Amino acid sequence: MKKQQEKEEFMDIIRTLAEELQIRPGQAEAAVKLIDEGNTIPFIARYRKEATGSLNDEVLRALGERLAYLRGLEERKEQVIGSIREQEKLTPELERQIREAGTLVAVEDMYRPYKPKRRTRAMIAREKGLEPLADIISLQMTRQPLEKEAEAFVAPEKGVESAGEAVAGAMDILAERISDNAQYRTYIRSATWNQGILASQAKDEGEKSVYEMYYQYTEPVKKAAGHRILALNRGEKEKILTVKIEAPQEQILRYLEKQVILRDNPYTAPALRETVRDSYERLIAPSIEREIRSELTEKAEEGAIKVFGKNLEQLLMQPPIAGRVVLGWDPAFRTGCKLAVVDGTGKVLDTVVIYPTAPQNRVAESKRILKEMIKKYGITLISVGNGTASRESEKIIVELLSEIKEPVQYVIVNEAGASVYSASKLATEEFPQFDVGQRSAVSIARRLQDPLAELVKIDPKSIGVGQYQHDMNQKRLGEALEGVVEDCVNRVGVDLNTASPALLEYVSGISKALAKNIVAYREENGAFTSRRQLLKVAKLGPKAFEQCAGFMRIAGGKEPLDGTSVHPESYGAARQLLEKLGCREEDLAKGGIQGISKKIRDYKSMARDLGVGEPTLRDIAAELEKPARDPREEMPRPILRSDILEMKDLKPGMILKGTVRNVIDFGAFVDIGVHQDGLVHISQLTDRYIKHPLEAVSVGDVVDVKVLSVDLDKKRISLTMKGIKDGN
Repeated sequence: MKKQQEKEEFMDIIRTLAEELQIRPGQAEAAVKLIDEGNTIPFIARYRKEATGSLNDEVLRALGERLAYLRGLEERKEQVIGSIREQEKLTPELERQIREAGTLVAVEDMYRPYKPKRRTRAMIAREKGLEPLADIISLQMTRQPLEKEAEAFVAPEKGVESAGEAVAGAMDILAERISDNAQYRTYIRSATWNQGILASQAKDEGEKSVYEMYYQYTEPVKKAAGHRILALNRGEKEKILTVKIEAPQEQILRYLEKQVILRDNPYTAPALRETVRDSYERLIAPSIEREIRSELTEKAEEGAIKVFGKNLEQLLMQPPIAGRVVLGWDPAFRTGCKLAVVDGTGKVLDTVVIYPTAPQNRVAESKRILKEMIKKYGITLISVGNGTASRESEKIIVELLSEIKEPVQYVIVNEAGASVYSASKLATEEFPQFDVGQRSAVSIARRLQDPLAELVKIDPKSIGVGQYQHDMNQKRLGEALEGVVEDCVNRVGVDLNTASPALLEYVSGISKALAKNIVAYREENGAFTSRRQLLKVAKLGPKAFEQCAGFMRIAGGKEPLDGTSVHPESYGAARQLLEKLGCREEDLAKGGIQGISKKIRDYKSMARDLGVGEPTLRDIAAELEKPARDPREEMPRPILRSDILEMKDLKPGMILKGTVRNVIDFGAFVDIGVHQDGLVHISQLTDRYIKHPLEAVSVGDVVDVKVLSVDLDKKRISLTMKGIKDGN
């Protein structure tokens, strides 16, 4: 019986997942089974396409999250049913209603009357023996004034000193009954959500703050935008705003009266009307308001997390600028600018501190040092952090570039998180001989050479491509962003012989401890020559090998296929394919075997011959054609500059090229090379209607923008992307 029930619950979850994610039940069931077997999302997305019908990592992560929620819901249902059964109050109808509930809120509503409570006014009244009086009032059977009816319940020994006290206690019992009624709460919650008004007010209107627009603010609850919810929450937390929900109270009271007052008994109707109002104002309204505010916050956080995740993905997937000697420049005033020279492989060649900015202003000396470094190391690119003194540093760099013959360019890099990394345990282990400033300069240089490899060393929450990240559920945000980093690392793949522990720990199936063990094995035994050697790493067993092997690359190893993303389990099929097409495995080392995809005339038939699925065959063919292809190559490259533009030079109508630095709910911030990012409001992103800026732009995009207005005092630049192609 229990097994049958568990099977039914499992199939209910599968049907719900399929319906919500708009996939086939078979796909949902296969994905759930693979997750339950301990497979990671990147592994399932890349190497189990036949089973899931090629579900991508985004859908699989959403499925995993909903699966956890639905299983938690089923678990809670069992707890609630068990608790009510123990009280001997469970009926077949109530059990059916609980089992059919689709949300935790609905389950908790049904459990409310049976939930152990702290001592309430109603509980005290019951202890005084006033429940029968409450029943008389509720059924409206009395034919005499309530005070007269209540005289029989006066009992000083129980603490009921008068008839008035007895009536008041009975009304407390009824108020709690009304509050605990799941049907009433469902109606009230719906009415408040659909017709309620979210309102905020300043606690002190004389005080200016960033929350000024919310000093006298109202908006329908159901239309409240996520970023405004988070702003109101922060303003309330900082004790600048008071926020409340104004419900359609009179409508709700009329509804409750209609449900509770079943006949117009002159002795009981007034008392019941008073009880309804007390129940709503004292018990129901505050609870419903908390629930709706919580739901609004949860939805706002989910939206903000999705935007943060998308921005982070675009930042991590920016194309690397490989093979260039880069000078990392961490700008500062009093303590000087920290510089680090990094060669094409990321190795640190030199570090130095110069003082070209205030208060020292040693510009000539700084330029001399820079010119010597450029000549000595062959520096072709300067990566400048966008923090304090960035503007002043940029001016000096532009002057320097005009004074030298060498072809050097510079890039302003988002340095968010560099200071967090430089003070971390990881940075201390990596560069024990450097101080925090030098480490920061190295990070700024390397994040231009390979953004993914460098940014994985930083807590994703510190990278700064979102909004209100400190105001949301940190555990949920952390988990979501970790998932984004994991997907990016596995999409690109890692070089097993050069990857840092920080990068390796994001590889499918590899924990922090295993990442350290891999590096320790590499240091002790030299470079890996085959993927199979991973099985010799301490504590790395067959399951971890299965999950990670396809994402690890070995260039120039014993096995040419180890340099591709073909999984070892498919090596036999890959070799058979090469043989059938008259190609040699050794040709992979020469940059791939061109035209393999076109040589396969019938994929279905060939897949059958090789004993693999068609999606796997297509992946193998694409990989043999272009081994270890880097998906980041398709992303827009950063804008390299050699001159400077100042904010005062901007004029309305100017058309400039810029890089999208951040995307938020109401627009996108674009770096146009004037140190102050300009805002393209959502209404100015495109001529078509869009619900969110991410439909039009992503972090890292290189875009053409037109200046709409410039406010030098407030340091605000308003931009548009509309009408530029038409030359308007």
